[in-house]
Amino acid sequence: MKRQFILAFLIGILVTTILGNWTMISVQAESKPVPPKFTTVTNIADFHLVIDKKPVSPGDVKEVDVPPDARQIVIGGDDRIPMTSRKYPWSAIGKIEGIGADGGGYSCTGTLIREDIVLTNAHCVVDSKTGKRSKAIAFEPNLINGIVKDKNDIAYAINGHSGTYFKKRTLEDYVDDWAILKLDKPIGRKYGYIDWISLPASTLVGDTEKFALVGYSGDFPNPKIKGYEDLTAGESNTAGVHLGCSILRQKDNLLYHNCDTNHGASGGAIIANLDGKYYVVALHSGSGKVNGLLLNRAVEMSRIEAVLREN
Repeated sequence: MKRQFILAFLIGILVTTILGNWTMISVQAESKPVPPKFTTVTNIADFHLVIDKKPVSPGDVKEVDVPPDARQIVIGGDDRIPMTSRKYPWSAIGKIEGIGADGGGYSCTGTLIREDIVLTNAHCVVDSKTGKRSKAIAFEPNLINGIVKDKNDIAYAINGHSGTYFKKRTLEDYVDDWAILKLDKPIGRKYGYIDWISLPASTLVGDTEKFALVGYSGDFPNPKIKGYEDLTAGESNTAGVHLGCSILRQKDNLLYHNCDTNHGASGGAIIANLDGKYYVVALHSGSGKVNGLLLNRAVEMSRIEAVLREN
């Protein structure tokens, strides 16, 4: 129902008709202010992001804590469990619902990295085939079973900056498959936000089993599967978290990891606990092969740092 409301509201803003089974909740829609249309800014310095220069050694990387109320359920070889915690750092992660340039709805994952700034993939903001940006984007913080703790905390992107517009149409574009979104309200004051840090690949790569990836995958959780019956909102309405995964390779300025994920988890943060504090250390963006081995792909945080230093 929450997804139905979000998409219906966005459609109402754009006066766009989209076929589907989403329902307009007229009373709620009429009572909410219309957010500004999503636009793109060219100067990333306008976001006032800060580079974390704290020195980090490989020994500082610790295992990410298990969500306090997560259910330990493993289905076959899938290591994801439902992200059912309302506590930090999990509270800073949310689902992105958007309307693309073609008027169609889609979803991704995003993470609050400042009070009003969300980190996600460029292909969650820009159509990778046409290079056109989305018409409208909503961020649902800490969505669990289709429910946000407070519906008034649903935020809308008022502008954004994309690392790429996919002009080369090659894997090279995905080196900068990142984007940041400026929200219309500082919900990070309530939900918290996770700092990001740029670490050398030598610190990250290895079969360490010390990272976590959270994403709103389109295939997870399936309420028809035993153990997930109470997650009635269905797939992509509760995030899946893989605890204890690893970043295994670096090749051609991309990182490759074995964290379980699927479509919809694009833009999900790879998180680590560094000396007692949580950081985003990489950004999941898709999958690819390295020396014949199929792995998931991630953007290095140094790509964002490099752009920041240019502004």
